[in-house]
Amino acid sequence: MADQERTEDLAQLLARLKSEYDVSDSEIARRIGVAPATVNSWVHRKRGTGRGPNRDKLRALAAAFPKFTEAEIFVAAGRESPGPLSPDAEARILELWRGLTEEQQRAKEVEMRALNDMNRTGQ
Repeated sequence: MADQERTEDLAQLLARLKSEYDVSDSEIARRIGVAPATVNSWVHRKRGTGRGPNRDKLRALAAAFPKFTEAEIFVAAGRESPGPLSPDAEARILELWRGLTEEQQRAKEVEMRALNDMNRTGQ
């Protein structure tokens, strides 16, 4: 979040989203694949055992309501947004990957999977 300052929280962003798209908590929930009670808890800033929506649900929110960018949604949720991956960057990464031994590739895959899991769970 270093590159973007948080100016509104997720509840405020959802209020704007509901107004902009004229949708209810239930409709948001349906579009992103969660229970209406889940969206309601975000709207009313209720925290259960987790930290709010995971990255997959934040991405789903951006995909379902494209007037709101993924970066904007992640910032409102207090989460770091995933870095961009341009075709050039993807090609460079693949070239580096191909230079690794099979054992090194397995080790890097384990490391990358752990980082992705950590990002998804917000820990």
